[in-house]
Amino acid sequence: MCILTNPSAAVRSRPNNTCPAKTLNPNQRQTLAIQALAATASITALAAQLDVSRKFVYRQQAIAQEALTNTFDPNTTDDAVLFYLPVTKRWLHQFTLGLILIGHCSLRGVVELFRDFFDTRVSLGNVHNIVRRAVPIAQTITNQKKLDSVRIGIHDEIFQNGQPVLVGADAASSYCYLMSLEDQRDADTWGIRVLELMDRGFNPDAVVADAGKGLRAGLNAALPDVPCRSDVFHALKEVHDVVRLLENRAYRAMEACDKVRRTIARQARRGQPICPALRTRLCRANRKQIRAIELADDLTLLADWLRHDVLAVAGPPHAERLALFEFIQTELHNRESQAPHHLGKLVRYLRNQRDDLLAFAAELDTQFAALAEPLEISPEVVRELFAVTALPLESSQRWYRDAPLRRFLGEDYFPLTQEVAALRKRTVRASSLIENLNSRLRGYFFLRRQLGNEYLGLLQFFLNHRRFVRSMHGDRVDKSPAELLTGEKHPHWVEMLGFTRFSRN
Repeated sequence: MCILTNPSAAVRSRPNNTCPAKTLNPNQRQTLAIQALAATASITALAAQLDVSRKFVYRQQAIAQEALTNTFDPNTTDDAVLFYLPVTKRWLHQFTLGLILIGHCSLRGVVELFRDFFDTRVSLGNVHNIVRRAVPIAQTITNQKKLDSVRIGIHDEIFQNGQPVLVGADAASSYCYLMSLEDQRDADTWGIRVLELMDRGFNPDAVVADAGKGLRAGLNAALPDVPCRSDVFHALKEVHDVVRLLENRAYRAMEACDKVRRTIARQARRGQPICPALRTRLCRANRKQIRAIELADDLTLLADWLRHDVLAVAGPPHAERLALFEFIQTELHNRESQAPHHLGKLVRYLRNQRDDLLAFAAELDTQFAALAEPLEISPEVVRELFAVTALPLESSQRWYRDAPLRRFLGEDYFPLTQEVAALRKRTVRASSLIENLNSRLRGYFFLRRQLGNEYLGLLQFFLNHRRFVRSMHGDRVDKSPAELLTGEKHPHWVEMLGFTRFSRN
């Protein structure tokens, strides 16, 4: 079958005294070669269609045949030159930064790589100087970035060689606006760093952090009107750790009870009289096992209530959450004598963090009321829609609960759904993002024992201007945290440092 369309029209539109073969574009030549190889028409017919010579058709056929042969030749090697790279000192400098920041390479690793793969000798001091020369440019760009668009900040501390590194990031964009190596992590240190951020417009609606006293005191001193919400992640982790410890204790009690039972069963099989002391040990072990299992089961149930009802994004109003939180805290306190060390610490933690942990629920109540007022509906309708849209699409319960809402809201259903989805996206309960950032930082910190704020400044610049290759959220792909924060495009981070990236074109 010939797929060259209307060749006669092409011939008619061709200027006079023009070679017909020269007017064919690469796609037409490729199609002609494929048809010649496939023998869909004779060489004479193909040549007549395009008003070219048979020699020209044979030549295109030979080019295509050679390409196929080279592609499927099993003896083809990988030694063919793909492209040539002009290596200059400037290129070596940017490649050094790429090895350190992208490849997580140590300074000595850069020296070894240049020696083994480029046959080039580079001293350790030279590599260090290359990094240091990029620091002032990176810090200047970072200090010029305004932070007035940060609505929810997330703060934390990470330690390296016994020294704290204060870290802060924007919850919406993942932009890291604070990365500072300090001698202390007290209130004064945190307060000074927050004041420096305020000079760049930092004034968030709220900050999410763990229970660190210095962190909270410093934020309160610098920004007394900004609430510091407690991190749900750490609270649930504290509860989970206690549950796990009590479950392990229950398993040990079960093993001890089984061990006594096996001893008694072995004596019975041998026809030996059962020692009364063994029966007493079995009774004690059985009672201990029952108490340990009941305690572990109770703690598991209370932890599930805390996770799925009290601290869940979609849940009851703030007042009901508060009452359920108090109930859970009371039940834990009533069982404190059974595990004084673990449960006592957990009860004190929950008591001190109660209001800050549930601050997001109070904010949700306010937002639900604001969405319900223009529509003249109850905030509970908005709360129900918020909960229903959080269910998985494959859940039968979702569509069972969704149908009455569609009938009740009518034409307001879709706009309200959009508002509810945006509200869910804005609601921040946990510092998971800062924990993720800390885990990425750890991949750089382990390369060196001693850190410096110059190196941290360059690392901060790189993480903020490196574009995301992939993300669960499609709107973040191929965008950097800086672009998400400001909404403005910027050049590649290498070009921002004054280098010219290599291009094969």
